[in-house]
Amino acid sequence: QVQLVESGGGLVQPGGSLRLSCVASGSIGNFYNMAWYRQAPGKQRELVASITSRGTTNYDDSVRGRFTISRANAKNTVYLQMNSLKPEDTAVYFCNVWSVASAYDVWGQGTQVTVSS
Repeated sequence: QVQLVESGGGLVQPGGSLRLSCVASGSIGNFYNMAWYRQAPGKQRELVASITSRGTTNYDDSVRGRFTISRANAKNTVYLQMNSLKPEDTAVYFCNVWSVASAYDVWGQGTQVTVSS
């Protein structure tokens, strides 16, 4: 069973930065993909960024150039570096880890990011 623990959310002023972390534990296997999603009040959950087991990244257009996803395989951790934050980035951010080979798809509990002056 795979479990995820997220950290790093908080309140930041527009233009500021935050780094989110998500640590996976349990039977994660060797080939797994990782992603960050977000959900703002009254909106659907949306993909922010993803990174495959080989390190290929993908970003939503709204965050490309401002956010960077990365992973530390030795620590089973995925990061989301968020720079130049905007009020519209305010949302609950969720970590997602999935593996076709190991047949699992799990979510973290979410961490709140609020961008406000």
